[in-house]
Amino acid sequence: MKYQGVLKKMLTENAEEIQYYLDFKTDFININQLLNKEIAINFETYECLNCDLEKEIYRQGFCKSCFFDTPNAGDWIMRPELSKAHLGIEDRDLAYEQSVQLKPHIVYLANSSNVKVGVTRKQQVPTRWIDQGAHEAIEIVEVPNRYLAGITEVALKKYVADKTNWRKMLKNDIEDASLMEWRDKLKEFIPEEAKEYFIENNTETHLNFPVIKYPMKPKSLNLKKTPNYKGKLVGIKGQYLIFEDETVFNVRANEGLVVNVEF
Repeated sequence: MKYQGVLKKMLTENAEEIQYYLDFKTDFININQLLNKEIAINFETYECLNCDLEKEIYRQGFCKSCFFDTPNAGDWIMRPELSKAHLGIEDRDLAYEQSVQLKPHIVYLANSSNVKVGVTRKQQVPTRWIDQGAHEAIEIVEVPNRYLAGITEVALKKYVADKTNWRKMLKNDIEDASLMEWRDKLKEFIPEEAKEYFIENNTETHLNFPVIKYPMKPKSLNLKKTPNYKGKLVGIKGQYLIFEDETVFNVRANEGLVVNVEF
């Protein structure tokens, strides 16, 4: 069977084993059903996720002009502490920024390769943790806007990592750590403005990824350099497809590429 579409972040469903889906314009593919099957991925062209034009992708699935124009790529996306909607200050589109930034946000600890701190909108729990390949996570603080979450993350990352080591995550090289202990240890470093939002006595969420075999030495597939690839799918973790030959493909990092998928 052959399907064609523009790559976007895989949709996920937190079940006993996490379910993954590729959402194309005319097709919806459950990737879990392709485990242990040969899959061909072929790069065809580009399609910007904002303007839908056939323009080379610059970053985050956007062409260069859209990346510097769309509110979906403002600096506050990657750096929540730069959020200003709570002050009524516009970055690119105040109405959009208010609709995203002025919602409940969670500061959390996740363990994917090592313990890290992160920020997400409350409605993105546990999706954000799944996308990072975290096998466990815990909420630390629930605040009313993105700015408070951002300054809390900045304060806490002095004491704990804020990045995932993708190679360790894919190798399942996991640090054994108690996130509840980490939560309690970090409490004193939460900024004064956010201290009242600390979450007491909650427990860890555990996530189970559909992986038959983890790679020992993962090597990343770059479709621009290798436009045609074929391999047996043996796992899905984070936003990565894992193949038997230890090739790994980051779907999210390739958003905006039009591919055909054959199996």
